[in-house]
Amino acid sequence: MTQSPGRLFLLYHELRPTRSDYSYALQTVEFEKQLDFFLKLRGGTSTLWPEITFDDGHISNFEYALPSLRSRNINAHFFITAGWTGKKPGYMGWQELQALTEAGQVIGAHGWSHTLLTHCNATELHHELTDARHTLEDHLGISITTMSLPGGRFNRRILDSCYEAGYTQVFTSIPKAEQDDTARTIGRLNIRGNMTLDWMAKLFQPKEKLLSSLERQYHRKAAAKALLGDSLYERLWSILNKKEPENEAGEARQT
Repeated sequence: MTQSPGRLFLLYHELRPTRSDYSYALQTVEFEKQLDFFLKLRGGTSTLWPEITFDDGHISNFEYALPSLRSRNINAHFFITAGWTGKKPGYMGWQELQALTEAGQVIGAHGWSHTLLTHCNATELHHELTDARHTLEDHLGISITTMSLPGGRFNRRILDSCYEAGYTQVFTSIPKAEQDDTARTIGRLNIRGNMTLDWMAKLFQPKEKLLSSLERQYHRKAAAKALLGDSLYERLWSILNKKEPENEAGEARQT
């Protein structure tokens, strides 16, 4: 019996028509090249099936990502920061989100305000998780059952709170392949603007062992975050990733 391919969930944030030094912004032409590469993988014999996700709800997800996805008949998973919707400049409103759902794209929650959930007390968690889910459901008329973790931060308390809030699946930022895409927690690889297509091709070649190396790096970074604390780590991250002044969310508030 032939084993079904595993899934590698890829995490995107913002797309731009021109190149940017900001690591979380990917040039649209590079995104389209990656989509074409993913289609080849899906049509071949790869042991990993690429899946696409977006976090935050940046307006470029609607302006640039949606047309590219639709032209290739690809569905992605968009995790939305509910409290930013229709309010924060540069992010999608309810009309854009409705267009995503009508196009067959999947909507999930990314908290209410992008606050790190590990910093929240019980009342704040209810707002970030339950209020966010209900608001998305009320405006879009669909069920919201998936949640991605702001900053990738979580512990057992956070996972239990997500499940209690009605989410059946929680997406993390741990770069690893998933053999069971119905698992309660799903890892993802964060895609940055400096990742070349040749480099990404190695991800889908098991003999390269690149993905397992990235997972080890992730756990080392997690240890560094715990040692430095979120505030200092965010400042260092902002410098290393060339965060621009208008980008209010660094990695400590992004995924």
